[in-house]
Amino acid sequence: MIVHCFFEQSGTFKNEFKKLGYQAYDYDILNDFGETDNIIDLFSEIEKAYLGEKSLFDTIKKEDLIFAFFPCVRFTRRMIFNFTRSGAGHKKFTDIEKLEQNIRYFDEMNYLYALISKMVIVCLRKELKLIIENPYHQDHILSQFWHIKPKVIDMDRTKRGDDFKKPTQYWFINCEPKNNIIMEAYSIGRGKTINNTHNKVERSLINKAYAERFIKEFII
Repeated sequence: MIVHCFFEQSGTFKNEFKKLGYQAYDYDILNDFGETDNIIDLFSEIEKAYLGEKSLFDTIKKEDLIFAFFPCVRFTRRMIFNFTRSGAGHKKFTDIEKLEQNIRYFDEMNYLYALISKMVIVCLRKELKLIIENPYHQDHILSQFWHIKPKVIDMDRTKRGDDFKKPTQYWFINCEPKNNIIMEAYSIGRGKTINNTHNKVERSLINKAYAERFIKEFII
């Protein structure tokens, strides 16, 4: 099995897979951490694959695994505040400005919703194994308006060693979570929350202790 980590620049999951003896590679259009093995426009590759054109997906085998950390910025609870303009920063906006910006937000959300759906369709057509990671909450766009349900919902990541409690959900396509019992000792994470973490990149990161435990518990 070769693991293809989509939209993951940090190398966290890639490196934990490698420690466990698997080939693993990161794919992203950015390389802020110096860990991206394949700098590539994944959005374009998904669109091409969906249309039946030659794409990255042609190089991935059925025995491989795609682990996609799909961009979540337009699926989360913050979109409700964006649409209603209930935040303090929007008080000076005119109604026209608010409505114009809402149109842009809705178009972006619609584009990403279609794109993640196309990625799943491609994997279903090609019988490729896919795991998708995204934040979890009841107001999440995918929680409310996607008929595919997550197989794993982690309500407190610190219990698996992460620094953030941040609830996270995982969809398993063409594969099932293993639900292994892990007897190894580990340290409870620090319990940081996104509300007291101002760095946007840091808020999205999962630490290596959690990655290792998740892989052992649900994937291998």
